[in-house]
Amino acid sequence: MVTDTAIRVRNLSKHYNLGEIGATTFKEALERSWHKLRGRDPNEHTGLIESGDPRDSYRMKRRGELWALRDISFDVKRGEVIGVIGKNGAGKSTLLKLLTRITEPTGGRAELYGRVGSLLEVGTGFHGDLTGRENVYLNGTILGMTKAEVDAKFDEIVDFSGVEKFIDTPVKRYSSGMTVRLAFAVAAQLEPEIMLIDEVLSVGDASFQHKCLGKMQDVSNSGRTILFVSHNMSSVLNLCPKTIYLKNGEIEDIGSSDKVIAHYLEDSMEKAQQDIDGRTDRKGNGKFRFTKFEVVSPELGATTGKQCIMRIHYNVAGNEPLKEVSISMAIEKNGNAIIVFWTECSGSNLDNISGSGYIDCVVEKWPLVAGTYTINLHCTEQGRIADWVTEAAEIPVQDAGYFDGGKPLDQGHPPIVVPYHWK
Repeated sequence: MVTDTAIRVRNLSKHYNLGEIGATTFKEALERSWHKLRGRDPNEHTGLIESGDPRDSYRMKRRGELWALRDISFDVKRGEVIGVIGKNGAGKSTLLKLLTRITEPTGGRAELYGRVGSLLEVGTGFHGDLTGRENVYLNGTILGMTKAEVDAKFDEIVDFSGVEKFIDTPVKRYSSGMTVRLAFAVAAQLEPEIMLIDEVLSVGDASFQHKCLGKMQDVSNSGRTILFVSHNMSSVLNLCPKTIYLKNGEIEDIGSSDKVIAHYLEDSMEKAQQDIDGRTDRKGNGKFRFTKFEVVSPELGATTGKQCIMRIHYNVAGNEPLKEVSISMAIEKNGNAIIVFWTECSGSNLDNISGSGYIDCVVEKWPLVAGTYTINLHCTEQGRIADWVTEAAEIPVQDAGYFDGGKPLDQGHPPIVVPYHWK
């Protein structure tokens, strides 16, 4: 059958049992096996029930279970480049694993028309005991290519990856960066008709990421199909005319990338405007209390190179003003502090603080690249901890040129000290 569709997904769903709380017990596992042997519904008498919704009659509601994907349906035409965005846990990586048949769906189906190349987790599809050279030929065989076809592309693959000195070394001795460079080179140079690429490109250094994005642009211009999962909104916007936004395992939006990314960033701002007064997992003597964090910038959220105003609301207990108040706000990524904004460092004098109010931290040119960052808040009064809230909020960042007319910063940009002031 000749079709202009490269990927057809209908009601695709993936369900997982979570550990411990609500996990399937040994008894339930035996019951499932027994029912299967007797040709009965394996969910019978196991505490699993249908939802009652005619759209998802096969779904099950049970404590301790997770639907990583629910009834996903979409089409990708040949030659289309589609971005896939969403928060961590939204189902993006699960979708690609289902499309590559790394894992089987709980329900629904996916049809792919063409030779598929994938770049998911670092090392996926590579055999650690085989050398880089052997893995190149192994991957070529998996893609249905002959030895002669791989021979013709081999030098280009090695040159693009930059691992020529180690091409005859077992891959298990490669660093994660070396592995992903070779994996991407194989996926791109062996010319699959469909490329499925996950956020794994963030493992590489900045120059290699630019090289990969350039190669994907070339691939898309050659008429091949790409499904590109990324947290970098700038890359998605530049590479993908169309984007799918996944939220809680379902398609929240699908359409032109600028519209869908705006929707995603607007949703992301909900976590960047959090009421934290009710947080009980905080430390300190309680004389000063953070009550809310929000971004009140002219732009939506924080934008690279644009002004960002972060507002911290507070309340002081009792009627006596607090003296020698010091506030710090740490911006973290993956548990590492990237920037710390501290009133003492900027010379801000916070004395005689009382009642309720707010303080703004103003950064004239936001220096961080696209992504989602965690906010930690800390306050001392006269050297004693008054309030300390970790993971108080999240701040989404979208990319733009840091300098007027300049290129966006890349993921390899190092942590830095930046000018800012409090008011």
